[in-house]
Amino acid sequence: MLTLYDDLNVLVDRFSPHLVAVEKLFFYRMGNTILVAQARGVILLAIAQHQLPLLEFTPAQVKQALTGYGNAKKPDVQGAVARELQLENPPKPDDAADALAVALTAWFQNI
Repeated sequence: MLTLYDDLNVLVDRFSPHLVAVEKLFFYRMGNTILVAQARGVILLAIAQHQLPLLEFTPAQVKQALTGYGNAKKPDVQGAVARELQLENPPKPDDAADALAVALTAWFQNI
């Protein structure tokens, strides 16, 4: 967790974001719940220490923003991310596409 904390601080210092967006926790597999919650806590701590505004979106809100349908399937969201960013293919790994989907949702909300 210390590596995550240190890396986030480096990124914030380097890029000076004006806003941070994260996905609200949603669990469908209990096996990774504790690790995800711990990582989220580290992320929220770093954001708070830098006094950055925070937007949080549920998975359904992200799907709605990108596809117009809150129950869209992952490939539909990935395709929307690729279209919005004018990419030939959806980003890989899936976590990268998910992060970009959250960022695009924040962008849409703030333009």
